[in-house]
Formats: sequence, structure tokens, C-alpha cells
Amino acid sequence: MTFPKIELHVHLEGTIRPKTLLEIAGRNGYALPAETEDELGGLYDFEDFAHFIDVWMLTTGALRQEEDFRQILVDYSGEAASHGAVYLEAIFAPMLRRGVDCDVMFSGYCDGVQEARELHGVEVRLTPDIPRGYTDEEAEATVRAASRYRDRGVVGLGLGGLEAEYPPELYEQAFELARAEGLASVPHAGEAAGPASVRGALEALRADRLRHGIRAVEDAGLMREIVDRRVVLDVCPISNVRTRAVPSLEEHPLPRLVAAGALCSISTDDPAMFDTDLSRDYEAAAQLGLHPRQAYTAGLEGALCDDATKNRLKEIGDSFDWQIP
Repeated sequence: MTFPKIELHVHLEGTIRPKTLLEIAGRNGYALPAETEDELGGLYDFEDFAHFIDVWMLTTGALRQEEDFRQILVDYSGEAASHGAVYLEAIFAPMLRRGVDCDVMFSGYCDGVQEARELHGVEVRLTPDIPRGYTDEEAEATVRAASRYRDRGVVGLGLGGLEAEYPPELYEQAFELARAEGLASVPHAGEAAGPASVRGALEALRADRLRHGIRAVEDAGLMREIVDRRVVLDVCPISNVRTRAVPSLEEHPLPRLVAAGALCSISTDDPAMFDTDLSRDYEAAAQLGLHPRQAYTAGLEGALCDDATKNRLKEIGDSFDWQIP
């Protein structure tokens, strides 16, 4: 049975399946180290974080035109819809160092938002990331670019990348600017670094929601604060295992998060690179004790969309028979 799903944490660069990558690379004359889907699929077999970065660079390097960005958003929306997705919040990293004009990227993704709604019936909102390691000037430029597209689906600002090396406090000024521009704060925290990173995201960046946040379980006081403030956590079970943020699915902290009363939504993170999809991550969460209705309700509370869209999503959830075997 396919039940409705909300996904709040998916990196568009990490959704590109081999078939799409071959098509985009061919269109742009971009050389790939393989010529068939099967050969490319072998390159995707996750080994470690360094390998993940290699594949990330390979896929993002192919993206050059508005059509490329539009295509990957629409393609993933179709994939997610086949697993029951009705709402997505998609992440991307504006490549200020890659020679791709920000407006080309934003315009392509925003065109994709409209097409995803028309073709697949999926509502998509965009939350670009500031990659950790960006200078203050690059971080501010990312905020300024994002704010220009608020009326086309950009709703928040994230912070991604090397969490342990670059604490949230370094980006406080950029997030203050984002808030002044009407953008929500949705940083990555509590995956590769512990409670101090989570607290920094909550205090310095005034996080509206936490991407991952799973290591908050290491601090009882912090967990109480997250529960009391109803801060939704974007939990990505299979990704956490693939990146070795947790040793195994059986040892994932999701049951402890739920037992403490935390609101946990479920997402894929980088599905093409981590050999997963939305159904598989929801199944993993169910094995850990999180019912799909709970995940949907948490996703609805954490969603950054307008009230009219939230009301439609609530109606979808309320009208579905959640008696899932």
C-alpha cells in the first residue's frame, strides 16, 4: 500500500540517477567515466565519504543549463510521487565557485517547482544550502540570491557540508540576514558533530527545524528543549548508516528520539548516492518504531509552506486510512 509521504530533506544533486546523468552529460558535452547506466551505477556503489564526494563532484559538474536544474527537480518529483510523496522540500548548493550563474540555477529549479506540480501533483519548496567553508561574502551572496526567488518557491536557508570543521556560529550573520529577508532557518546539525553543534544551530542560527539533529540524544537537557520547542528533526535513517553517522540501522537513535517525544520526519537525504528511496527510508523508520502517520504529522508541522498548502496537506493526511499492516 502506498501512503502519503512528506519529505523535508533531499539534496537535489544527490537524486540524479544514472539515466538522467547520461542525458544531461550528453546534452552538455560533459565527459563521464562510463557510457551506460549499468557502468555508472557501479560508480555509485557507496564506499566511504571520500567516494561520496567524488560522485557528488561528478554529477554536479555535469549541470550547466537551466534545463539541467529543471530536469533533476522534475525527475525526482516523479520518483518521489511514485512512492506517495505529496510534498518535498529540496536542498541544493548554489555553486558560486563553479562558474554557473546563480540565476541560471535558481531559475531552472523554480521552473521545475511549477512543472512538478503540474506533472506529478507534488508541491515542492526550495531551501538552498550555504556550504560550510564559504566565506562571509559567499554566504551573503547565497542569501541575496535566495531572497530574489521567494515568490517562486524558495522558503528557507540551510547550512551543509563539513559540520565538525565549521560550527554554526560562524554563519550567524548570514542567517540573521536570511531571517530579515523572510527565509526560515534549516541548518544541518547533529549528524557528524554532537550536541554542541545542535545547540549552536538552535541558538546562533535560530533554527526553525533541524536537518538530522539525531545526536541531540546525547544531551538530555537539549532533548527536553527540542521537545518543548517542538523542533522537527529531519531524520534520514539509511543515509545515517551509509555515512556511518550511526553504526547500523539497529543502533539508530530514532527510537530514543521518539520515546523522548521528539517530532521526527523521514527523508532520503541523497537517494541516488545512498541506494535508497522514500519507501525504503519509511520502511526503515517503521522497523524502528515510527509509524508512517507519525512521520507525516511531523513532516506537516515542519513544512515551511504557506497556510493554504499546509491545509491541503492536512486534508490529505486526515482523509487517508492509516490502518497499515
